[in-house]
Amino acid sequence: MPTESTAGRPADRPSGEVGLRKLLEANRTFDADTTALPTMPLRTVTGNRWAPPPPPGAQPPGAQPPPQPENPLLGNQQLVKRIGIAVGAVLAVGTAAYLADLALSAGEVPRGTVVAGVDIGGMDKAEADTLLHDQLGPRAERPLPVRIGDVSSQLVPAAAGLQIDWTGTWDAVGDQPLNPVSRLVSVFGTREVPVASIVDTAALDQQLTAFRAHDNPTVEGTVRFENGTPVAVAPVPGRVLDTDAARAEITAHWAESNELELPVVAAPVAVRMDAVQTALQEIAQPAVAAPISVSGKDIQGVLTPDQIAGVLSFVPDGNGGLAPRIDNEAVIAALAPQLVTSEIEAKDATFTVGAGKPTVVPAVVGEKVDWTKTIEKLPALLPLTGERNTAAVYQRIEPKLTTEAAEGLGINEVIGEFTTGGFSGPSGVNIRTVAAKVNGAVVKPGDTFSLNGFTGPRTAAEGYVESGIIDHGRPSTAVGGGISQFATTLYNAAYFAGMEDGGHTEHSYYISRYPAAREATVFDGAIDLAFRNNYATGVFIQTVATGSDITVRLWGTKTVDVESITGEKSKPTEPTEITLPKGDDCIATEGAPGFTISDTRVITDRKTGAQVSRHTRTVKYDPIPVVKCE
Repeated sequence: MPTESTAGRPADRPSGEVGLRKLLEANRTFDADTTALPTMPLRTVTGNRWAPPPPPGAQPPGAQPPPQPENPLLGNQQLVKRIGIAVGAVLAVGTAAYLADLALSAGEVPRGTVVAGVDIGGMDKAEADTLLHDQLGPRAERPLPVRIGDVSSQLVPAAAGLQIDWTGTWDAVGDQPLNPVSRLVSVFGTREVPVASIVDTAALDQQLTAFRAHDNPTVEGTVRFENGTPVAVAPVPGRVLDTDAARAEITAHWAESNELELPVVAAPVAVRMDAVQTALQEIAQPAVAAPISVSGKDIQGVLTPDQIAGVLSFVPDGNGGLAPRIDNEAVIAALAPQLVTSEIEAKDATFTVGAGKPTVVPAVVGEKVDWTKTIEKLPALLPLTGERNTAAVYQRIEPKLTTEAAEGLGINEVIGEFTTGGFSGPSGVNIRTVAAKVNGAVVKPGDTFSLNGFTGPRTAAEGYVESGIIDHGRPSTAVGGGISQFATTLYNAAYFAGMEDGGHTEHSYYISRYPAAREATVFDGAIDLAFRNNYATGVFIQTVATGSDITVRLWGTKTVDVESITGEKSKPTEPTEITLPKGDDCIATEGAPGFTISDTRVITDRKTGAQVSRHTRTVKYDPIPVVKCE
């Protein structure tokens, strides 16, 4: 039997869901242009009952849902999620590997590290340090080949002041890098680390100076004279060491190189070849073609062609050409003897003593060739042909002490005088020679007279001979010996004239012919005698020498009286004995004791008698040693 009653239904009504589906399909066959009739609500048969139709758009019970379009956003999100998971996995693996590598390489030299050609990458630092010392340390003592242009040389780094700075080198090597990229790159490559150096600048500079001996200096174009004939010299560029760049190259690479090539720079020429030819043809050749005359007063000097060749040279003019240069001293040497008779020497006014009174000897105004101005005219004559002549230029030379000034010095009487004697032979020659030199000297008010300064060097060329001296406390000989007796005489004359002591030195031991504590010695360039004229009038020095004594007088205006008070000898010291080999250097002496003594100078005003000054000088004389010659 049927499970559901069908009584009361039309025979053509479909039953259940099948009928409903057919009605819906039939309903869709209406023409789209026909006005749609209201659709009767249908009921779905559920069991034996009619169910209300589903709302519009609802899925009939049991029907398959229509296919839905895909969501593109949802697809992208899923892709990103998958990539993120993969990246995370890679990072996790990479981090683990990085941390493991960092832990395993702790205490090791960074991978790929090479120091001066020595690979120490990945090594234990202590082992690497030992390896570097073994490999690099000896290089400081080994000769290192060097090339300087086309020249081969060498240097020993240690001798050139170069040593490895081990601390600085390890600082450059550094520790394990923390940057993952750097660690990864180090697996596939190398890192060159330069050696740090300790540099002794002075020693390296000395080595560089030695290398400069290999320079090829520029040969400048010029014109020179060969046997009086002018010859052109072609310019040749040079090559020199670039010192600063060479220093940097050596310092940076000495430890890693098998050979150093030091930088050089070109040394260009300063003169063009065409300028050399111009100087040759337009100046040099005409210059020696004929003599040059220099006319003086009533006389004429001549420079011969050979002399012109000797005084003429050429130098770069700074613009690529050559300029003539004249050797002034050589010109003067050639012309001065020829023109000397046309010159007048300037002479200071001085004094002469006659009939017991000094009189003024007038000064002489000099006239001398002004060589600077005379020679200035020569270059213009060099390129000329034919007769060449120029006039010498003279200049007026005023005396230092004019006649009028000398007459106003108040020199009219003796103000100090002293005489010593007891000399002969070579000492007498020297005393008379120096006395002649000093005779006539004038000391102006406020001026200081220096014996060494006034006489200049006392050598054989000035007429001095070898005679006795005191050398380190012992008798000896030297050219100019005996001058100290003149110095003592001059000192005492100045002493009694009231002159101010400008510095003097006593003998090391006492000489009996001199007043104790009132004597002086001199020696060229070392020991001087000087006094200052501290009065308002001038001083004229007169010397009178005989075969056995010397007198010095100071003339001026006497305003003071001088008294000398000599003290008693004290603190005697006994001589020592010295034995020397026989010969010219040994002079035997009997010796004498030493002692201490003082001298007091009292100066009083001549008119009033009032004391002007009082000064005591104490002198210690050494004992004269007993010298035996055996």
